[in-house]
Amino acid sequence: MRLLRDFTSYLTVDRGLAANTVQAYASDLGKFAHFLESEGATLDLFTKAHVLGFMQKLKDADISAPSISRALSSIRRLCFYMLERGVIDEDPTENISSPKKWESIPKALSVSDVMDVLRSEGKNAYAMRDLAMVELMYSSGLRVSELVGLRLQDFNFEAGYLRVMGKGSKERIVPVNTGTMQAIRKYAEGLRPTLLKGRASDYLFLTTRGKPMTRQRFWQALKEYGKSAGVELSPHTLRHSFATHLLEGGADLRSVQKMLGHSDISTTQVYTKVTMSRAREVLKRHHPRA
Repeated sequence: MRLLRDFTSYLTVDRGLAANTVQAYASDLGKFAHFLESEGATLDLFTKAHVLGFMQKLKDADISAPSISRALSSIRRLCFYMLERGVIDEDPTENISSPKKWESIPKALSVSDVMDVLRSEGKNAYAMRDLAMVELMYSSGLRVSELVGLRLQDFNFEAGYLRVMGKGSKERIVPVNTGTMQAIRKYAEGLRPTLLKGRASDYLFLTTRGKPMTRQRFWQALKEYGKSAGVELSPHTLRHSFATHLLEGGADLRSVQKMLGHSDISTTQVYTKVTMSRAREVLKRHHPRA
């Protein structure tokens, strides 16, 4: 529909949102439009009852609270867009509460489990690339989309940091430890030229065809390394482990927020629940009065 096309164009051109973010908005609103059609309404003419009905349908389908919150956020953004342009006079999402985010504490690996993964030898010729990606993700807390989008010029090997283009096209500086930098450089100077086969590319992590690595391909590689180490491994798990282990080591919340690229510190605070949960487990297991 034209309204949805105009809205996604506005997000891309006027707001400068990343392609993945715009795609997420379009997906959520496409599902909402389909629901509205079944209710005899449209994206430019719906009520608060329609929004609540859609949220209930998602809940009945066992969609997670964070996903429902994201869908509501997409609808809110569309309503703001329509209000600005005079398409509607009132916001039908006003006073609708979002489902509580992070109903369950995010999973994080133990330090020993992460070390087991990093010590994996790999079962293919591309282990140097895959393990460099795993190590970088764990040591920097990058999102998977940020990881696969890295370019060689984003790295400052001498100073030990990289530039990351995060959500909303916001750039941040992320420190990287010496060991991880060495693993990246070893891959960049060793396997990467083999993957390029004389072709040119700015992207750091490449497939066997010399193309940028995809999120899906990296996810597949992670599953194999997780299976080898006997743990459930995913990009989210590595990011959660990065944040949790920093806080357990005494890092302050603001620093972790900056490294993760969270715009709101309340998003980062969920990791304090993880550390408290572990502290309670330790207390229960080891204290004589627990």
